[in-house]
Amino acid sequence: MGEARARKVADRIREIVASLLEFRVKDPRLGFVTVTEVRVTGDLREATVFYTVLGTELERDGTKAALDSAKGMIRSEVGKQLGIKFTPTVEFVLDAIPEGAARMEELLLQAKLADEQVHQIAESANWAGEPDPYRQPEQRK
Repeated sequence: MGEARARKVADRIREIVASLLEFRVKDPRLGFVTVTEVRVTGDLREATVFYTVLGTELERDGTKAALDSAKGMIRSEVGKQLGIKFTPTVEFVLDAIPEGAARMEELLLQAKLADEQVHQIAESANWAGEPDPYRQPEQRK
């Protein structure tokens, strides 16, 4: 199988799963889910669906349970809509990239604030010792 075909199948699975989550899965545990990416093995036998969830840890856990509960229906529907010989297994994985990016933004903001504090302190600082610490030749009278 070509890499291009696997990519096309992965894109189609992403569309199908996103649609199913929006319109067909009615589980109250399902939070605000975004399907970020789907990766398919070269033989098209396994699909890994990466997703993000807005909310707390508890909401993420509830969403994971809802996705696991709906996995059979989702796989069945993926198989019907893809129309390929073998329906891939579907595995859901929480995508940590947005959380990592948010943490990076937070760290960058902290660094910027610390840098601004250093600049404020430097503006009002005085030199240690004499203003001109170098020896000067004695001035002639």
